[in-house]
Amino acid sequence: MTHAAQVVVIFTSLLTRGHDAEYESMAQQMEELARKQDGFISVDSVRDAHTRQGITVSHWRDEASAGAWKQVSEHLVAQQLGRERWYESYEVVVAAVTRSYGSPGR
Repeated sequence: MTHAAQVVVIFTSLLTRGHDAEYESMAQQMEELARKQDGFISVDSVRDAHTRQGITVSHWRDEASAGAWKQVSEHLVAQQLGRERWYESYEVVVAAVTRSYGSPGR
């Protein structure tokens, strides 16, 4: 069960073509870096190979933790590259978690 202060950052995107290897390398680096940040809880990410649409959902202890991640210098570089060459479009939604439940083992 979560506590009320937890937030999720939902990042949806549509990838451009021509930079897949570079993008995948940076995405892996960002996930590894995010996992080391204070307040990080978890991250899940999927992308449809055909439509190139993807979603990444990261869970953070609180809004301050999620906001701090947005300002990490390496993440700022990745964000800029995303705007310049990797994303045809994207959206970020930050939401407070009010309830969380699931099956055992999750």
